[in-house]
Amino acid sequence: MEHNHSNHLKIKSIGIDTYRENIIYMRHDCHVCLSEGFTALTRVIVKYDGRDIIATLNVIHNTELLNHSEAALSIEAMKRLNLKEGDLIEVLHLPPVESLRSVRAKLYGQMLPSEAYQQIINDVTLGKYSNIELASFIAACSGGRLNNEEIISLTKAMIHSGQKLSWPGIVVDKHCIGGLPGNRTTPIVVSIVAAAGLTIPKTSSRAITSPAGTADTVETFTNVNLDLETIRKVIEKEGGCMAWGGAVNLSPADDILISIERSLDLDSPAQLIASVLSKKAAAGSTHVVIDIPVGESAKVRTMEEAVHLKDLMMNVAAAIGMNLDVIFTDGQQPVGRGIGPALEALDLISVLKCDKAAPIDLRDRSLKLAGRLLEMAGKASTNTGYQMAFSILEKGNAWKKFQAICIAQGRFTEPVIGEYKHDVRCDHSGVVARIDNRKLARLAKLCGAPQSPGAGILFLSPLYKKVSPGDILYTLYSQSRGELEYAREYLNANKNSILEIL
Repeated sequence: MEHNHSNHLKIKSIGIDTYRENIIYMRHDCHVCLSEGFTALTRVIVKYDGRDIIATLNVIHNTELLNHSEAALSIEAMKRLNLKEGDLIEVLHLPPVESLRSVRAKLYGQMLPSEAYQQIINDVTLGKYSNIELASFIAACSGGRLNNEEIISLTKAMIHSGQKLSWPGIVVDKHCIGGLPGNRTTPIVVSIVAAAGLTIPKTSSRAITSPAGTADTVETFTNVNLDLETIRKVIEKEGGCMAWGGAVNLSPADDILISIERSLDLDSPAQLIASVLSKKAAAGSTHVVIDIPVGESAKVRTMEEAVHLKDLMMNVAAAIGMNLDVIFTDGQQPVGRGIGPALEALDLISVLKCDKAAPIDLRDRSLKLAGRLLEMAGKASTNTGYQMAFSILEKGNAWKKFQAICIAQGRFTEPVIGEYKHDVRCDHSGVVARIDNRKLARLAKLCGAPQSPGAGILFLSPLYKKVSPGDILYTLYSQSRGELEYAREYLNANKNSILEIL
């Protein structure tokens, strides 16, 4: 046994992926654990070459994995410190995180001042909160516990937690609350609006609980991992971009909180509003339109919920100096035919190309959103935006702009769908009466989406369609036989509840 009374340990690379969380692995009987009294889940500071991170300790009792002078870090932590095997790190106690007092106060129902939210978000961004502490903060903000002023404070704190972009003149953007498979309007809206001469620095997320986020879909035909300098160049050249927001430091606290919300399956109005509007404000957007799909199996289930969410959003937007409009859309069924990255990409490309077989519902939603942005920015007069957007699309200008943006981002390639497929056929005559969007999304994920870009569902049975025995209702696509079999097992147990035919 080596005797070492310093707080230094050599790094051993063991390749454990913990997503965003910094984890350090140390032997229970190493000199640092013994001297400092470290136990499992202790929060520690890890230092190397002038940099430091905060990590959660996992204690190793398997003496074969590490020796007494070694420690291991998760892949993400290794990247953040730019470590390689054999490097010498220093491990220290983390001082008490003072902002946790405010989180505890909020859990007991107290109203917090704006300074408290700024301190909390700063500490979240610096990685001072463990996942358990993050979950406590999210729970404290859910269930209507934040009033209007607190939502404003939280939003402002998240705006200031990272970098902020600025652009000359009016800057437009759009966002969909989500919960609706296939609702991939963003690339179409960006192309139309940029073709009209407006600036739209669109950053989008990857999937959280869906079969495809906008960034997952866009990545099937162009590069999305753009740094801030590349985004600036693309915007300056083409007026619009379609980038992954996680690659830039815009409202970084939001990305951290979202990863925990996903695990908790919590999406409170306060957190949702702060998340959406902080990202838009940090990107420099001045005029934003929000799409709220409303439907029984969408994220927002009733019109009452939708109106309440709209009112809160409008209040917060006014407080941060943003021009905002909210549009309610039909959330009863998927949009377009594709569900999954490549399949959704093929839908939106067909709309931009003005193919006769392009999904009409996807086209019309996109035109409605683009038209409203054109009106808000003063490019079109009231009630003429839709027609202007339609004209830009019909003349082929949107398709040209789309291709130009893709090339500016590094490439344009045709999306490729999975080679393994299974047709789901109708077994009796009737009319499609109800679609469970959540189960349909889950089925697409079991096919492998979004991790497998070519996986998903080609959906051919919209509401009120008449169907007969043998008709194809939808087709499953996978990139492996195994994933297709997972999906078919779920399908066998849920076929009649995914699609009700009366």
